[in-house]
Amino acid sequence: MSLTMRPGPLAGSPGDEVNFTIDGPKHRLFMHDFPRRVRARFAGETVLDTVRGQLLHETGLLPVLYVPEEDVRTDLLERTNKTTHCPFKGDAAYWTIRVGDRAAENAVWAYPEPKPESAWLRGRMAFYWDPMDAWYDEDEEVRGHLRDPFHRVDARASSRRVRVLRDGQVIAETDRPTLVSETGLPNRFYIPAEDVRRDLLRESATRTVCPYKGEATYWSLDDAPDAAWSYEEPLTDAAKIGGLLSFDHEALTIEADPPREG
Repeated sequence: MSLTMRPGPLAGSPGDEVNFTIDGPKHRLFMHDFPRRVRARFAGETVLDTVRGQLLHETGLLPVLYVPEEDVRTDLLERTNKTTHCPFKGDAAYWTIRVGDRAAENAVWAYPEPKPESAWLRGRMAFYWDPMDAWYDEDEEVRGHLRDPFHRVDARASSRRVRVLRDGQVIAETDRPTLVSETGLPNRFYIPAEDVRRDLLRESATRTVCPYKGEATYWSLDDAPDAAWSYEEPLTDAAKIGGLLSFDHEALTIEADPPREG
């Protein structure tokens, strides 16, 4: 994401001040080695096991892992009639994974005859993330997608006064927020639960997974669904925001004072 989304250098139009130009197409491909072992399991079988994976960064898209065909359980794959065309990579073929009575339709793709400018895709296959039962980076299970090595999450203690209001009513107010800067996203303030009007919130059934921060629990206000979220058990990189709440909804106004002097 950090390379291929604004303001990354491989985005279609990075937009920041630079003293260089990139001689190439607006839509850019960049592939590099992924440094660790990756496995994917489906229906009790390891269908992918590689230490030779490569991440493909493509303008406007999340990175995708491509692995040598030799590192895939091709005996569990069935070629399908599905094909798609990419003007930058070529014509993709698809395979269904079948193990016993379970199948993941068109869950694997490859470019058997890639375009000359992306010839390095030949002999490599890619898997859709969600149909798999589990993914492992070395021996740690990962959710959401593999971590982009160019993506960062920085959580910093702050003394800025932050207020969250709805129609003039204070929902949260603090002078001890944690400011989270994450590649490609706007800064977010996370507020201690003690500084939030928890009596105005009700827990939502919504859950999302961030591969950098963990699983998020959401909270709603009347007529403002999923207006707040928290990471009760964040991943190591986001440990500082455990149990804190952040807010974002069109019905809310979020005010943040400038940093104090001194």
